[in-house]
Amino acid sequence: MEPLLSKQDLDFRARCQAYARDKLRPLAKQLGEIDDVPEPLRASLRASGLYGPLYPTAFGGQGLSAVRICLAREAMAGIFAPADTTYAMQGLGGYPIVLAGSEEQKQKYLPELAAGRRLTTFCLTEPEAGSDVSALQTTAVDAGDHFVVNGRKRFISNGFSADMGILFARTPLADKPNAISAFIVEKSMAGWNVDKRLALMASHDIVAFDIRDLRVPRANLLGQVGGGFKLAMQTLDLMRMSVGAAALGMAQTALEESLRYSQARVQFRQPIVAFQSTAFKLADMAVEIEAARGLVYRAALKKDRGDADASYHSSIAKLYATEAAFRCIDQAVQIHGGVGVLRGSTVERLYREIRPLRVYEGTTEIQKVIIANHLLKAEKQKRK
Repeated sequence: MEPLLSKQDLDFRARCQAYARDKLRPLAKQLGEIDDVPEPLRASLRASGLYGPLYPTAFGGQGLSAVRICLAREAMAGIFAPADTTYAMQGLGGYPIVLAGSEEQKQKYLPELAAGRRLTTFCLTEPEAGSDVSALQTTAVDAGDHFVVNGRKRFISNGFSADMGILFARTPLADKPNAISAFIVEKSMAGWNVDKRLALMASHDIVAFDIRDLRVPRANLLGQVGGGFKLAMQTLDLMRMSVGAAALGMAQTALEESLRYSQARVQFRQPIVAFQSTAFKLADMAVEIEAARGLVYRAALKKDRGDADASYHSSIAKLYATEAAFRCIDQAVQIHGGVGVLRGSTVERLYREIRPLRVYEGTTEIQKVIIANHLLKAEKQKRK
């Protein structure tokens, strides 16, 4: 990967790795598996300065960079998944404002998000609208100086801890009956209620919202009425390959744990790494990780350059890296044997943490649809 990245990128990677090793690892041991974002974690992320690549320099960031977002997530995810989730949500809940916010909205929210003084979230998914965003049922009715929003949201990460969020709701137009709009909502607004905290297989702040007569000021409409679908897709397009980067971080930790354990664990009077069956597992893991890393950072570089095929490569990276990481971590559990399935062991935790990455921000199956559609579109272009 190194030849692809600038010296500044490599310096940033070193900062991310140092933060994860020296600050985040001790904090992870202290906090354990958590389903919220406690103040010690908020403070640690604020002090890290790693939110910078999520925001423009004019609003307190260091300049948007898909590469550096990936570098940060790769460094954090294998150490402490709640930190990675919080970082990702700052991107998902902040980028819509970067894309479509008015100058007033940007000045009000982006410096707070870039500094980590506010946590945000991304309220898109609903009980009947997961992969099929067009099935969105939450509605926002125009009432003059405000909109009245009613509906439900589900699987909203950092929804319990977030101070604000981007909410997507149906706003039918005469020429677009399925139009969707985006709104900036704040925790202080009456009607934006956590209905239920959800329990995933691994630690995660995730909730369902029950939205009842939520009055959102017109000033909090993000972009134009009916522009929400495109905004949601553009945001997911930026962050998608970074899910692959998080998977890389988890897989790398699994490989490192397996290398240590296989050299220390003795069976039949020799370390288990001496058995070819174990050594081959380690080799397969290394190859999968390096292949995934190349795909992830190629996609990120294309995104930063504004290449037309960046979305295609982002889907490839997300699909391959998350599936490869799952295979690597499964092998790590096998290498650890009984220790690998002990609750609380590192590889057991990673086994639970990696599984949701193959689902969120577009399932593996949805990525295949995107990739296939791109191939078909490209083939049609050739024939013209």
